[in-house]
Amino acid sequence: MYAKDFITIVSGLPRSGTSLLMQMLKAGGMDVLIDEQRIADNDNPRGYLEYEPVKYMRSNADWMPLAAGKAVKVIHALLPNLPSEFNYKVVFVNRDISEVVASQAKMLARAGRMGAQLPPEKLMSIFAAERDRILNWVKEKDYITLIDCNYRELIENPLDKAKDIADFLGLELDCQAMTDAVDKSLYRNRI
Repeated sequence: MYAKDFITIVSGLPRSGTSLLMQMLKAGGMDVLIDEQRIADNDNPRGYLEYEPVKYMRSNADWMPLAAGKAVKVIHALLPNLPSEFNYKVVFVNRDISEVVASQAKMLARAGRMGAQLPPEKLMSIFAAERDRILNWVKEKDYITLIDCNYRELIENPLDKAKDIADFLGLELDCQAMTDAVDKSLYRNRI
Protein backbone atom coordinates (compact mmCIF):
# COMPACT_ATOMS: atom_id res chain seq x y z
CA MET A 1 0.00 0.00 0.00
CA TYR A 2 1.35 3.41 -0.93
CA ALA A 3 0.94 6.53 1.20
CA LYS A 4 -1.58 7.97 -1.29
CA ASP A 5 -3.82 4.93 -0.72
CA PHE A 6 -4.69 5.96 2.82
CA ILE A 7 -4.98 8.91 5.17
CA THR A 8 -2.92 8.89 8.35
CA ILE A 9 -4.94 10.09 11.31
CA VAL A 10 -3.24 11.15 14.53
CA SER A 11 -5.79 10.96 17.31
CA GLY A 12 -6.26 10.72 21.04
CA LEU A 13 -7.90 12.49 23.94
CA PRO A 14 -7.22 16.21 24.36
CA ARG A 15 -3.74 16.88 25.79
CA SER A 16 -2.60 13.31 25.06
CA GLY A 17 0.41 14.11 22.86
CA THR A 18 -1.10 14.29 19.38
CA SER A 19 0.81 17.49 18.58
CA LEU A 20 4.08 15.78 19.47
CA LEU A 21 3.25 12.87 17.18
CA MET A 22 2.43 15.26 14.33
CA GLN A 23 5.78 17.00 14.92
CA MET A 24 7.52 13.62 14.79
CA LEU A 25 5.83 12.57 11.55
CA LYS A 26 6.64 15.92 9.94
CA ALA A 27 10.29 15.66 11.06
CA GLY A 28 10.40 12.12 9.71
CA GLY A 29 9.51 13.33 6.23
CA MET A 30 5.77 12.76 6.12
CA ASP A 31 3.53 15.39 4.57
CA VAL A 32 1.14 16.82 7.14
CA LEU A 33 -2.15 18.62 6.55
CA ILE A 34 -1.99 21.73 8.73
CA ASP A 35 -2.93 25.38 8.35
CA GLU A 36 -1.17 27.20 11.23
CA GLN A 37 -4.47 28.74 12.38
CA ARG A 38 -3.78 27.72 15.99
CA ILE A 39 -0.38 29.10 16.86
CA ALA A 40 2.13 27.85 19.41
CA ASP A 41 1.64 28.97 23.00
CA ASN A 42 2.88 28.14 26.51
CA ASP A 43 0.84 24.93 26.56
CA ASN A 44 2.19 23.76 23.22
CA PRO A 45 5.37 25.75 22.51
CA ARG A 46 6.21 23.78 19.36
CA GLY A 47 2.78 24.23 17.81
CA TYR A 48 -0.48 22.31 17.53
CA LEU A 49 -0.17 21.26 13.87
CA GLU A 50 -3.92 21.29 13.28
CA TYR A 51 -6.13 21.78 10.25
CA GLU A 52 -9.10 24.00 11.13
CA PRO A 53 -11.68 22.33 8.82
CA VAL A 54 -11.31 19.10 10.86
CA LYS A 55 -13.35 20.76 13.63
CA TYR A 56 -16.35 20.95 11.28
CA MET A 57 -16.06 17.41 9.95
CA ARG A 58 -19.50 16.44 11.31
CA SER A 59 -21.14 18.70 8.75
CA ASN A 60 -18.48 19.03 6.05
CA ALA A 61 -15.66 16.64 5.16
CA ASP A 62 -15.13 17.94 1.62
CA TRP A 63 -11.49 18.60 2.50
CA MET A 64 -10.75 14.90 3.09
CA PRO A 65 -9.19 14.24 -0.38
CA LEU A 66 -6.54 16.85 0.52
CA ALA A 67 -5.38 14.50 3.29
CA ALA A 68 -4.60 11.54 1.02
CA GLY A 69 -1.01 10.47 1.63
CA LYS A 70 -0.67 12.89 4.54
CA ALA A 71 -1.10 12.94 8.29
CA VAL A 72 -3.87 15.01 9.84
CA LYS A 73 -4.82 15.42 13.50
CA VAL A 74 -8.39 14.44 14.41
CA ILE A 75 -9.58 14.53 18.02
CA HIS A 76 -10.92 11.17 19.24
CA ALA A 77 -14.55 12.32 19.39
CA LEU A 78 -14.57 13.07 15.65
CA LEU A 79 -13.28 9.68 14.48
CA PRO A 80 -16.84 8.37 13.91
CA ASN A 81 -17.25 11.17 11.34
CA LEU A 82 -14.50 9.84 9.06
CA PRO A 83 -16.10 9.23 5.65
CA SER A 84 -16.09 5.50 4.92
CA GLU A 85 -15.01 5.92 1.29
CA PHE A 86 -11.39 6.40 2.37
CA ASN A 87 -8.90 4.10 4.08
CA TYR A 88 -7.32 5.30 7.30
CA LYS A 89 -4.36 4.36 9.43
CA VAL A 90 -4.93 5.79 12.89
CA VAL A 91 -2.07 6.40 15.29
CA PHE A 92 -3.91 6.72 18.60
CA VAL A 93 -1.89 8.41 21.33
CA ASN A 94 -2.84 6.91 24.66
CA ARG A 95 -1.74 8.90 27.70
CA ASP A 96 -2.46 8.21 31.36
CA ILE A 97 -5.85 9.83 31.87
CA SER A 98 -4.83 11.46 35.15
CA GLU A 99 -2.06 13.24 33.20
CA VAL A 100 -4.54 14.28 30.50
CA VAL A 101 -6.88 15.79 33.10
CA ALA A 102 -4.03 17.56 34.92
CA SER A 103 -2.64 18.98 31.66
CA GLN A 104 -6.04 20.16 30.50
CA ALA A 105 -6.76 21.83 33.87
CA LYS A 106 -3.46 23.74 33.70
CA MET A 107 -4.08 24.79 30.10
CA LEU A 108 -7.57 26.09 30.91
CA ALA A 109 -6.31 27.91 34.01
CA ARG A 110 -3.56 29.63 32.00
CA ALA A 111 -6.17 30.73 29.48
CA GLY A 112 -8.45 32.01 32.26
CA ARG A 113 -11.20 29.61 31.22
CA MET A 114 -13.33 27.36 33.34
CA GLY A 115 -13.18 23.66 32.67
CA ALA A 116 -15.76 21.05 33.46
CA GLN A 117 -17.13 21.59 36.94
CA LEU A 118 -16.49 17.98 37.89
CA PRO A 119 -14.09 16.38 40.34
CA PRO A 120 -10.97 15.06 38.56
CA GLU A 121 -11.93 11.45 39.33
CA LYS A 122 -15.30 11.88 37.59
CA LEU A 123 -13.66 13.57 34.60
CA MET A 124 -11.11 10.73 34.36
CA SER A 125 -13.95 8.20 34.38
CA ILE A 126 -15.77 10.06 31.60
CA PHE A 127 -12.60 10.32 29.48
CA ALA A 128 -11.80 6.63 29.98
CA ALA A 129 -15.31 5.59 28.93
CA GLU A 130 -15.21 7.88 25.89
CA ARG A 131 -11.79 6.59 24.84
CA ASP A 132 -12.91 2.97 25.19
CA ARG A 133 -16.12 3.63 23.25
CA ILE A 134 -14.19 5.18 20.36
CA LEU A 135 -11.56 2.42 20.30
CA ASN A 136 -14.29 -0.24 20.24
CA TRP A 137 -16.03 1.61 17.41
CA VAL A 138 -12.79 1.66 15.38
CA LYS A 139 -12.38 -2.12 15.77
CA GLU A 140 -15.65 -2.63 13.88
CA LYS A 141 -14.59 -0.61 10.82
CA ASP A 142 -12.82 -2.41 7.99
CA TYR A 143 -11.61 0.86 6.46
CA ILE A 144 -9.64 1.79 9.60
CA THR A 145 -6.53 0.18 11.08
CA LEU A 146 -5.14 1.47 14.35
CA ILE A 147 -1.94 1.36 16.33
CA ASP A 148 -2.01 2.28 19.99
CA CYS A 149 0.88 4.58 20.86
CA ASN A 150 1.56 4.90 24.59
CA TYR A 151 2.66 8.47 25.34
CA ARG A 152 5.05 7.59 28.18
CA GLU A 153 6.76 4.96 26.00
CA LEU A 154 6.95 7.49 23.18
CA ILE A 155 8.82 9.89 25.46
CA GLU A 156 11.04 7.25 27.06
CA ASN A 157 11.83 5.20 23.92
CA PRO A 158 11.18 7.50 20.97
CA LEU A 159 13.34 5.60 18.47
CA ASP A 160 11.55 2.30 19.13
CA LYS A 161 8.15 3.97 18.87
CA ALA A 162 9.18 5.84 15.70
CA LYS A 163 10.15 2.51 14.12
CA ASP A 164 6.84 0.94 15.22
CA ILE A 165 4.90 3.81 13.67
CA ALA A 166 6.89 3.74 10.42
CA ASP A 167 6.33 -0.03 10.18
CA PHE A 168 2.61 0.38 10.86
CA LEU A 169 2.32 3.04 8.17
CA GLY A 170 4.50 1.05 5.78
CA LEU A 171 6.52 4.17 5.02
CA GLU A 172 10.22 4.89 4.94
CA LEU A 173 10.32 7.65 7.51
CA ASP A 174 13.49 9.09 9.03
CA CYS A 175 13.12 7.51 12.47
CA GLN A 176 16.15 9.31 13.86
CA ALA A 177 14.68 12.68 12.86
CA MET A 178 11.40 11.61 14.45
CA THR A 179 13.31 10.79 17.63
CA ASP A 180 15.13 14.11 17.56
CA ALA A 181 11.75 15.89 17.46
CA VAL A 182 10.94 14.61 20.95
CA ASP A 183 11.68 17.19 23.64
CA LYS A 184 11.47 15.30 26.91
CA SER A 185 11.41 18.56 28.88
CA LEU A 186 7.90 19.20 27.55
CA TYR A 187 6.56 16.16 29.44
CA ARG A 188 5.43 18.43 32.24
CA ASN A 189 2.31 16.83 33.69
CA ARG A 190 3.58 13.49 34.94
CA ILE A 191 1.61 11.49 37.45
